[in-house]
Amino acid sequence: MQEVKVSVIICTHNPDRRIIREVLGALALQTLERQYWELIVVDNNSGIPVRELINIDWHPLAQIIHEARPGLVFARIAGFKACTTGSLMVFIDDDNVADPMYLELAMAFSGLNGQVGCFGGRSVPEFETPPPDWLNETGISLGCQEFGDETYVSDYAAADFRLIRYPEKAPIGTGMVMLYTAFDAYLKTVNPQKLNLGRKGNALDSGEDNDIVMSVIKNGYEIAYYPKLLILHKIPARRYSFDYIKEMAFKSNLSWMRVLTMHGVNPHRRIATWTVTLRQLKAWFVLSAWKSKLNYIKWRGACGAFEGLTK
Repeated sequence: MQEVKVSVIICTHNPDRRIIREVLGALALQTLERQYWELIVVDNNSGIPVRELINIDWHPLAQIIHEARPGLVFARIAGFKACTTGSLMVFIDDDNVADPMYLELAMAFSGLNGQVGCFGGRSVPEFETPPPDWLNETGISLGCQEFGDETYVSDYAAADFRLIRYPEKAPIGTGMVMLYTAFDAYLKTVNPQKLNLGRKGNALDSGEDNDIVMSVIKNGYEIAYYPKLLILHKIPARRYSFDYIKEMAFKSNLSWMRVLTMHGVNPHRRIATWTVTLRQLKAWFVLSAWKSKLNYIKWRGACGAFEGLTK
């Protein structure tokens, strides 16, 4: 049998049965021959065991493992430990429908750019229903990104891998591709503070991917954007409801401030805890939070940022 080159890892918690089957259906159509890649599904303590929802018998190198500790970081670590290859890891979310050439293109790109430890491509949303008019103005990407048609490879080696700001065109968790060695290097930096950055169950904290990107660079790897990689991101209507987006605005900004501070690239100064309520009250009036849903969401984002900047 040929050596496995790529490990595809799906971390999932209470997935939508229809969508995760579509995700797996897209993987079944990959042009990269199955002898070169393995499939690892990590059930992150779902209410209904994932093995009761899906069938992966079509892949000879597939397995479902269970991770009881809630949290995306724990699920990713479990997937990493289950890998039988020491080469390339591809993180596919349980709502990511990958283009048929995704794995083949990712492997080829990595082979030509060995200095790149973490990269991604385009993630295009497919909304269940027409999204509200105000969604685009919130600045919340919902795990989608598009940086145009030009390939980008960073050159942090020129700066001795020092960061002064968050990297441009950084990969996101959707379809993220990583060298096994880069993830191993990131894992050595994980501490209790970092374990609280990412998703846990239904919580919307979202700083883990940012931490991975910056940790990878600091460990001597480049990052890249490769637009030929394409993911269709299936987004159910509940994820762009007003209640969901206002909570995400708060949690994502809180996590964003904390991860920037953790890596020493936050342009904002820390603030005293006792000032938070006063700042939030002032922001309520400055942003006219009562006038519209969009204004209220922006206010909640500001509230999260203040919380994230506390000493």
